[in-house]
Amino acid sequence: MNTFSTRASLFVQATFLGLACSVQLAHAGDDDAISPDRPNVANSSQVVGHGRVQVEIGANWDRQRDDDLHVRTLSTPALLRIGLGDTTELRVETDGRNIEHTRDPATGARTTSAGWNATSIGFKWHFAEGAGAHPALGLIGQVALPTGSTALRGRGLLPQLALAAEWELPKDWSLAVTQGAGSDLDDNGARYGYGILAASLGKKFNERAQGFLEVAAPQIASASHGGKQVQVDAGVSWLLNKDCQIDAMVVRGLNRNTPDLSLAFGLSVRR
Repeated sequence: MNTFSTRASLFVQATFLGLACSVQLAHAGDDDAISPDRPNVANSSQVVGHGRVQVEIGANWDRQRDDDLHVRTLSTPALLRIGLGDTTELRVETDGRNIEHTRDPATGARTTSAGWNATSIGFKWHFAEGAGAHPALGLIGQVALPTGSTALRGRGLLPQLALAAEWELPKDWSLAVTQGAGSDLDDNGARYGYGILAASLGKKFNERAQGFLEVAAPQIASASHGGKQVQVDAGVSWLLNKDCQIDAMVVRGLNRNTPDLSLAFGLSVRR
């Protein structure tokens, strides 16, 4: 699949979901507004609810400029969430299509590669409601499967477990903290562990608009396994109705292991 067809596919998905958002769904007035896990690293502790289905799609653009290589990457992340009960949900997630453009600044040589990222399957369990100083808590577990294109496929089952905590603060502020750990395989097939940590401060501006500022380390690993990835990001989201939300985020990498600039745009729909 070439770049044009990938963009066309994403456009079709976004158009379909956008049309869905324009229709007032049967459940729209029955419960709280949609609570997506995208676009930032810190996740919500909330689940979608029994019998409900939520789809979250996006387009992410990353840029990394080193002295010896410039890299631009486009990916199309997607997350499917299916409510199995009032406190649990099934999750199927992927970073979708991955298109990478590289340029050697010394010679001007350019290369392009494309492929499909692996798919993960997992769950979220919302096991504590927030009250006062006590946060709402959710446990998120997933396993990346050896799927996708050869160059992007993992060599085995790669588990990850994270705890999502949320505090409601005065004057429509909120704080979300996610911490976790996972396992991956290096180029030699040796398994290694890594950590995850993110803290996001949110502000609700009105009934439809909210924003956030986040500091995150999506990967905390030894130098031999990619080192630490550290970033600061900010974003906004807008409710089109209780079951549909759009979002945008800008990310600044804080070290050489992290893309120096990233942009993300997304759409989430629930029914």
